[in-house]
Amino acid sequence: MYQRIIVPIDGSDTSTQALASAIGLAKESGGRVRLVHVVEELAYLTGYDQFGGYAGDLLKIMRETGAKILDNGLATAAAAGVAADQVLYDNLGERLPEVVAEEARRWNADLIVVGTHGRRGVGRMLLGSGAEQIVRTAPVPVLVIRSAAAAQPASGKPP
Repeated sequence: MYQRIIVPIDGSDTSTQALASAIGLAKESGGRVRLVHVVEELAYLTGYDQFGGYAGDLLKIMRETGAKILDNGLATAAAAGVAADQVLYDNLGERLPEVVAEEARRWNADLIVVGTHGRRGVGRMLLGSGAEQIVRTAPVPVLVIRSAAAAQPASGKPP
């Protein structure tokens, strides 16, 4: 069974669902989870140079938000009786898929559990799929948890 489970979390509903699944697996197997949050570079999102404008303030806010997300995740795991720890990566230039893969190697993880928004078409092309990139780079199995909205067919009725 899986004893060391990494869960990248960003505060979204899908990452919360992934955390719940990872906690369930860890609880069943007597394992533990490691929560990972990555503060990614803003330049490609905002159009601002990382050294221009209010980048310092934004980075501080992003770090604080990431720490809060991780603390909330730890509290969720503790409430379920599952051992957990956290890692905040805030070195600009590091991307989520590479960070998660490296952390899995470093921590000797057995499994990565990640949420996906299930984007398709233009949304996927423009925003990419973090989960897909993690699957491609991961050195261990990856369990992908789809959002409730992504699991619904186009008609909106449950499958």
